[in-house]
Amino acid sequence: MTPLFRQLTLCGVGLIGGSIALIARRAGLVERIVGLGRTQSNLDVALERGIVDHATRDPQEAAAGADLVMLATPILTFPQTLGAMVPYLPEDAVVTDVGSVKGWVVRELEPRLGPRMALVGVHPVAGKEITGAAAADAELFRDRRVIITPSARSTTDALQRVEALWRASGARIERMAPETHDALLAHASHLPQITASALAAALAETTIAGHWAAAYGAGGLRDTTRIAASSAEMWRDICLTNRDQILAGLRLYGESLRRFAAAVDAGDAAALLELFELGRRMRERLG
Repeated sequence: MTPLFRQLTLCGVGLIGGSIALIARRAGLVERIVGLGRTQSNLDVALERGIVDHATRDPQEAAAGADLVMLATPILTFPQTLGAMVPYLPEDAVVTDVGSVKGWVVRELEPRLGPRMALVGVHPVAGKEITGAAAADAELFRDRRVIITPSARSTTDALQRVEALWRASGARIERMAPETHDALLAHASHLPQITASALAAALAETTIAGHWAAAYGAGGLRDTTRIAASSAEMWRDICLTNRDQILAGLRLYGESLRRFAAAVDAGDAAALLELFELGRRMRERLG
């Protein structure tokens, strides 16, 4: 297959970035992959696994020759990382990202681009609670949703090439406005993470008669708190960059908890049955 890009510079060689790099290499869509990272040990794993051809901790070195830059680090690091690279990038470089928030990314990154550079926001709605180059998986995105969020600096050529890169992963591609993305994902992704983490935090030190309560949980507790094992740094940044939409989701969830609390307090069997049935129907619809 004809390469889409000469050089992909991957900023953050973790689960998401490392996985798309493996796919790009397998499909012959990039000629060279450079990994920019913070820890040498993770970069060494990326080199050993063949995820990258070259690894560095120097943004200037990573920028040289990169016609595609993919930001796959915690979101709040994007502006500083890109700012350090822009003076050394080719004039027509394409910048993309894999962050879970898009409006903030567009507002922060577009002013930092060179005049001929393009920005294509991407959110692969896939992942695991494990991180690092060792977790990269070329099948991670198959049959999963990948959302492309065009903005004022997304050229037609850049959009087509970035979409082609992700199409090679076997994902289902769709386009969406950044603001729509952030509202939807605040409810469908960010709220579940906060809910799982809040439950885990509530039970972290809870003891009853000398017994750690969480130890008595079965599959339900493990399933419900599974994603609480995700990167705290990543989720901190998501909460800070999608604050208004996440607060809207938390208010919605808070109202649901209030209704449960009121029904339990009143011993209202009919209200409890209605709430549990509503939840059950949603879960069945989700599949």
